[in-house]
Amino acid sequence: MRTLCASTLIGEFFVIGFAGLVAMKSDDLSTATVWTVCGIGMLLSVLLCGVITRPGGVQLGWAFQIALVLSGFFVPMMFILGVVFAALWWASVHYGRVIDAAKARWAAQAEAQENAQAPAGG
Repeated sequence: MRTLCASTLIGEFFVIGFAGLVAMKSDDLSTATVWTVCGIGMLLSVLLCGVITRPGGVQLGWAFQIALVLSGFFVPMMFILGVVFAALWWASVHYGRVIDAAKARWAAQAEAQENAQAPAGG
């Protein structure tokens, strides 16, 4: 799960950076404000990669996805990109857990076969 979620978050890192470039064209936002907000968002996306497997990591990721969708109020295209990345986040979490369960099952089967083939009393 960690690999899929981290890949999604790194993709969001780049999208946030590009959204910052688009937001700079707005007369309502100062350059300092745009890059402060985008910089914090980009930093959070990278930091979240490290806490995905910890308790509450996935929930923090969902909060980040909501913030990304809400950023559409400043850069309208982010409504669409935010929903796309929220869907990718769901898929990363869902299928990542499926893959992790399959890996655990395969490891248990391999260990059971190894134990069955080991000589008794050795």
